Amino acid sequence: MKPISSNPVTLRNFDPAAGGLPFALEALDRETLAAPVRSNCFTILWVREGEGRYHPDLMEHPFAGPVLLFANPYQTLFLKPESAISGTLMRFHANFLCIETHHKEVGCNGVLFNRLHGEPMVRCDPALARDVGTLVGQIEEEFTAGDVAHREAVLSLVKILLIKASRMKLEQMAAASTPGKAASHPVLVSLLELIERDFHRIHRPHEYAARLGMTPKALGRLVKEELGKTPTELIRDRMLKHAKWHLLHTLRPVKEIAAEAGFMDEFYFSRLFKSATGFSPTAFREFETRIRNGSNLSM
Repeated sequence: MKPISSNPVTLRNFDPAAGGLPFALEALDRETLAAPVRSNCFTILWVREGEGRYHPDLMEHPFAGPVLLFANPYQTLFLKPESAISGTLMRFHANFLCIETHHKEVGCNGVLFNRLHGEPMVRCDPALARDVGTLVGQIEEEFTAGDVAHREAVLSLVKILLIKASRMKLEQMAAASTPGKAASHPVLVSLLELIERDFHRIHRPHEYAARLGMTPKALGRLVKEELGKTPTELIRDRMLKHAKWHLLHTLRPVKEIAAEAGFMDEFYFSRLFKSATGFSPTAFREFETRIRNGSNLSM
């Protein structure tokens, strides 16, 4: 895998002890994410105009405005603009809006965020672009003014934005899955179902290939072309997702969580986890639990 950049990663972690805010907003231009940035917040990039390539972790996705781009907490991301860019960058921590506890309300968990495959973007038609532009303008106004109940106002507007984006994303996913489209390839559907069911015990791509009646090379080529990842990365990402959830929402021992996710070597798991998040498993749990005052453990 090629390195995402030769530049060091800049941290933009929300930490109330350092005087940070759970919601942050800034203008987006071609210099905003020129170097890799990692944050413990959910990120929304509203690209009103401009085009280029979006890099969340080792992925690369071409984009052209108007478009919404998304990133999960602890992902490393940067942009490679190919023209002038204008828009808005928004970040919010789970203390501001917890995607998991509000998943039924906003419908974005697994659609816009916490997706392990597919494009992390919503291409905006003229109607959605108009709605998003209006909502982002209202968010900027409320955030800047800081009037009474401005946090509640910003929260409500962000929820509406996520609801509209989720609806459009679901429409685009359905359109991409119509008969005859490459994204509906039955092998990919079967592979993702198998990984979801067996990630904790089956870790070798050739075992999945055999169960699908394919050669490992053919499966790897198909996955890379359609999802932009290797089968190994798909399996590993699902294992890490499982571990991250249990580290965040339980007090079970790290070794036990690692083993349940499928990592037999606790030290290898710790190295991989730190590479993916910037924290060791224990430090990740302690940091997020402190920020959330333990509310994450009540889920």
